[in-house]
Amino acid sequence: MKKTIMKSAIGGLAAAGLMFSAAVSYADDTLRIVSWGGAYQKGQSLGIFQPAAKAMGITVKEDTYGGISDVKLMVKSGADKFDIFSSGAGSCASGAAEGVLEKLDYSVIDVSNHLPGMYSDYCAGADIFSVVAAYNTETYGEGNGPKTWADFYDVEKFPGTRAMRNKVDGQLETALLADGVPKEKVYEVLDSEEGIERALNKIRSIKPHIAVWWSSGAQHAQLMKDGEVDMTTGWNGRFDVAKEDGAKVAYDWQSGIMDWEGYGIPKGAKNKDLAMKYIAEMMKPEYMAEFAKYITYGPTNGKVYELGLMEDSRARMMPSHPDNAKYQLTISQEWYAKWRTIAAEMYTEMMTE
Repeated sequence: MKKTIMKSAIGGLAAAGLMFSAAVSYADDTLRIVSWGGAYQKGQSLGIFQPAAKAMGITVKEDTYGGISDVKLMVKSGADKFDIFSSGAGSCASGAAEGVLEKLDYSVIDVSNHLPGMYSDYCAGADIFSVVAAYNTETYGEGNGPKTWADFYDVEKFPGTRAMRNKVDGQLETALLADGVPKEKVYEVLDSEEGIERALNKIRSIKPHIAVWWSSGAQHAQLMKDGEVDMTTGWNGRFDVAKEDGAKVAYDWQSGIMDWEGYGIPKGAKNKDLAMKYIAEMMKPEYMAEFAKYITYGPTNGKVYELGLMEDSRARMMPSHPDNAKYQLTISQEWYAKWRTIAAEMYTEMMTE
């Protein structure tokens, strides 16, 4: 086994799109993993990817990608560009529904200590994050910005420019919550094209105030650092890192939509067996605790808390901490498996109207 660990210069990676040349054959002890770049992948690299590779005595090469659509394209075209990808639960469910993912072997991957619902047949959950409504504290004042999704959509009470994601994931839910739908009824309402259209109409109502449709966590964090918009949807950990870097940004857990990120294997991956063992290694609590030092995304492995691997002050910054989770809607994998493709088409049409 090789002992050399190949590190990518994460800061220089493109935040979206597959950045690969023609497929290259690697040795049996080399894996290729793709994620989202920016502060998130830096934390993954330092806390999980490279320490886990070192423990196994293998080489892991990192790159960025543009999401589950890249996995679908790669598998359907017969290309061979990566062995493992990092994905949100909804996107993973969508990929599984289209048959482009390998079923994970949970006799190899131990998820016995995972929090309930934080893994699926096709993706093993690694961290918990939240979609939140972040705002510029210079515009509204610390603690005086939008706290709920109703606030985010209230352009009279909170005038200013907005930004939303250019993909459907985690966006329709904000609209229905703003429209007064109780969180336990959100996916019931979305379980029809009429319900999806209701959410889209709510977004249309503030569309003149949406200045940017963001495409990555790095972008929405930069929007707040630069003061380019007054508020945006986005991922809590990216905003926390931006705040540490001097951004005037805040958010409230009352606007939280909790989701998990995990690891999957594309259908037909050449190094599937090693990829399965590597995912098993990454599920260990010590890696999740180390990752959480770099960005405020909580562990899916409950042993992190049981063993006291995270300081209490840090644990209270995580979306999954009970004091924060109690406010939040949890993303539905089942809805995304059933509706994501249709909803994504409708969402794109709405954006480009």
